[in-house]
Amino acid sequence: MNILFIEDDMIETMKLQRTISKLKLKHKITEAKNGEEALDILKPENTLPDIILLDLNMPRMSGIEFLRILKEDAKLKYIPTVILTTSENRVDLLECYKIGIAGYVIKPLKYEDYEVKLHRVLSYWEINELVKG
Repeated sequence: MNILFIEDDMIETMKLQRTISKLKLKHKITEAKNGEEALDILKPENTLPDIILLDLNMPRMSGIEFLRILKEDAKLKYIPTVILTTSENRVDLLECYKIGIAGYVIKPLKYEDYEVKLHRVLSYWEINELVKG
């Protein structure tokens, strides 16, 4: 799968890379540090990702702002977007589902728990039928 990972925290990015490597997954990860950078990556001439893993708390453009822009675009709105965040704020959770996310995953503190959760998320999307543009 082609995965767009939108995350401003280098430690979180390293955790994702470590997990993908440790689990010997062959997914292609494209990284963006914020929503603006992610929108540039999603320009029409580029290959679209199969799924997006999105953090909510980012500088310049929050995850929710990015999500609103994404879901208003006729072509991009079909990309499954999974929130991967530390936010347990119920208002954020409800707003994200209202806008149209595919899942909301709380990042655990322990790396081992993170690895298990991420593996489950990616395993599900590997077998799920995705909309191809």
